[in-house]
Amino acid sequence: MVRRFAPTRASIAVLSLVAGACGATTQTATPRTVPTRAAAPAPTATVPALAAQPIPTATTDPVLHLIAESERHFEAGQAELTQGHVGAARREFDRSLSVLMESPYGGRTEPRIRDHFDRLVDQISAFEIRALAEGDGFTEKQYEPASIDELLAASATLVPPSGDTKVAAQADAVVHDVPIPLNQRVLAFIELFQGNLHDFIEEGMRRGTRYLPMIQSVFRAEGLPLDLAYIPLVESAFKPNALSRAKAKGVWQFMRGTGAENGLRSDWYIDERSDPEKATVAAAKYLSTLARMFDGDWHLALASYNGGPGRVQRALKRGKKEDFWSLAESPRLLPRETRDYVPMILAAIVIARNPMQYGFSFDPLPPVEYDTVMLNKPLDLRRIAEWIETPVAEIQALNPELRRWTTPVRDSSYELKVPRGTFDVIHARLNGSTAGDLASLKWYTVRSGETLTSIARKLRVSRADLAEANYLRVSAKVQPGTQLMVPHEATVLMAARADRPVPVADSRPLAADTVVSAPAADRIKVVYRVKEGDTLTSIARLFRTSVSSLRTWNRLPSSRIAAGSRLTIYTPRAN
Repeated sequence: MVRRFAPTRASIAVLSLVAGACGATTQTATPRTVPTRAAAPAPTATVPALAAQPIPTATTDPVLHLIAESERHFEAGQAELTQGHVGAARREFDRSLSVLMESPYGGRTEPRIRDHFDRLVDQISAFEIRALAEGDGFTEKQYEPASIDELLAASATLVPPSGDTKVAAQADAVVHDVPIPLNQRVLAFIELFQGNLHDFIEEGMRRGTRYLPMIQSVFRAEGLPLDLAYIPLVESAFKPNALSRAKAKGVWQFMRGTGAENGLRSDWYIDERSDPEKATVAAAKYLSTLARMFDGDWHLALASYNGGPGRVQRALKRGKKEDFWSLAESPRLLPRETRDYVPMILAAIVIARNPMQYGFSFDPLPPVEYDTVMLNKPLDLRRIAEWIETPVAEIQALNPELRRWTTPVRDSSYELKVPRGTFDVIHARLNGSTAGDLASLKWYTVRSGETLTSIARKLRVSRADLAEANYLRVSAKVQPGTQLMVPHEATVLMAARADRPVPVADSRPLAADTVVSAPAADRIKVVYRVKEGDTLTSIARLFRTSVSSLRTWNRLPSSRIAAGSRLTIYTPRAN
């Protein structure tokens, strides 16, 4: 298992011993900091202006002030996206929604804010979908650089330790359950962590206080040395969304294959390597396996955690060595990163077990409390955020394993973490909602003779994304009548061709109150002539549909309509 990523000055987390244990429904989560990603090609499609008319900026009306502030963030997001700054654009778009949901009015209680909120979500979704079509991954959450890459880069400038470091280490009265020789390599890393990387390590230890009780509990149950709970200090700085250059992920920096071998699920919707609890259970299993392979020699086991057990076993055999330290003396037997990794981990353990002895001081972070709800249908995280009037980033931080805006579409029992105290509100809303109200999903019905390749080409998505989003192999055959979830705007475009039936099963924009599907057997097509004084809202209410559906069916760039124009509407026959 090798984990790498671009150097950063972000903090690396070392856990400090903290009293307390995890409750059944209380857990910790590290808030996600979304970095600005490298410039990507800007979407070329033109998106109409958000509002139907200019937004007033008068401060005398607090509602207009909120809308104007929201609009400013939205326009800033547009500008960032035009320059290819996808991460910055997404932050601005998120903030444009958050300022509404965090206000005393919430996102939907005041009519003007509700109307603005609906249009805003429609526009942001359109940007996300177009960016996905451009291939920049806008709809997948973003990750942070893994600390292991920066630390290994810093180890290249390692200098021999001073005598003071050895004296301090020898005076340390902490008893370790993993053998830690105070040799030149370990002492040099202790000194490096105390010096140039002091703030880096200190912030990491502070962040790690959220996870240590849980990790120690799991390791204690598995009979593992509790000192190993500090491995993530070096690997990831205890960041659930850490991603290395080698594509290792999560607090424990599992490669995808190794994670799968140890019970971690990874697909288009979720990646359990990013879930601290699930990944800790997998890490305990993997470390136990490595310990058995090397007869309880934790130095060799740690080297294998970094470089892979096969490489370490071959090096031992080729060099005719029996321990890590003699193996590390020969540069030709192990790569430098593995030779540095073991003393680096041991140095981190020494400091984390007794931080004050080495000049570190920090206040532990309070635990993040949460409730859990069981979902039997897919749910858009932005819908949850709307219900409880909280930033969607808070929901994402509690559920770092989720890669998309939605929970897995085929899971009939998915456990979602939500802020403590919100269970009753969410549970009531779930019970009163249909599947179409919960997630902004779009579906395509397979026709005779079609293949994944032809469908992907028609919908302008990659065949791999289309397959993975539907739990299919890329080479899988699809049968006529099969419904495929489409990670793309194509269903919106097809549904707009309202003069003929189209193979779209559902197309729900997030913020609509009651969104109907595209033409279906229980619906009839109506052409409505707009009267003086009509609005899309009044027409939607009349036909028991939504503003978003009306705009979709009629390709309306905004909510503005003119008297005398004609609207195509698909309405239930009972209407």
